[in-house]
Amino acid sequence: MTYEDYLDEVTTLLTEMFDMSDAAAIKHVMRAQAADFFTLHDDIPAMRTQERAVQDAKTLFAQISQSRSQARPQSRQPSAPKPRQPGKRKK
Repeated sequence: MTYEDYLDEVTTLLTEMFDMSDAAAIKHVMRAQAADFFTLHDDIPAMRTQERAVQDAKTLFAQISQSRSQARPQSRQPSAPKPRQPGKRKK
């Protein structure tokens, strides 16, 4: 398959295997491409197989999931309510 077909296949697999929207899958494949994730696939046509596309889709999804979990702020424990100050009461 051509390099473009391969990227399309990885994108399709992300949507089918991981219930990702088309727009999100395209965005993640484009980011991976910009980060040279697919450089060897462009240079070595033998790497563009269905089996490799499945493997790459799983790898990308794992990276996406990992980056999301690291980007999430730690859940903060709610602070104790401040004690009320005695004094004038609003009416």
